[in-house]
Amino acid sequence: MNNRLLPFLSLFIAIGIFFTYVNPLWNGKIAEEKAAIAQDNQALLSAEQYVQRENQLAVARDAIDPAALDRLKAFVPDSVDNIGLILDLDALAARSALSLSSIDVTESSVGTASAASALPAAATSPIGTVDLRVSAVGSYKALQAFLMGIELSERLLDVRNLTIQNSVNGVYTYQITIRLYWLR
Repeated sequence: MNNRLLPFLSLFIAIGIFFTYVNPLWNGKIAEEKAAIAQDNQALLSAEQYVQRENQLAVARDAIDPAALDRLKAFVPDSVDNIGLILDLDALAARSALSLSSIDVTESSVGTASAASALPAAATSPIGTVDLRVSAVGSYKALQAFLMGIELSERLLDVRNLTIQNSVNGVYTYQITIRLYWLR
């Protein structure tokens, strides 16, 4: 009788150990560790994909001609550089035989908080703008040469407004609003 009872008793003890110790441990702590390991493996895979994409972009960036990058940085610079732009405009005016009497620098309303309520995309724009109000005196031909110089400038500039005051002797007074662009 002992020979037949011992296997059943061992089976019940094994089932009891399974349900009281092994199963809770397997479904509890071990399952949590497996989930954490799977999450870490997914993070490692994402990090590897990120590094591969970063390397691809670095290779693509290095393939760009440095002269073209310099031209692009001059076209839309990283900062406003008001003083440099004002000096460039003054030199352009001097070459055009136009006399600048005043330059007023104001940040335009594009991309500011007041425009953000009307246009939500404007607040997140990577491009910032600054308006320059320029007062100048000179002939119409000098104004044409000045505007041609602005058009051919290596920096992105827009003439937003132009007001001409009449003159009898051929020397006019101009009020010009120029918008310049820069990367935020």
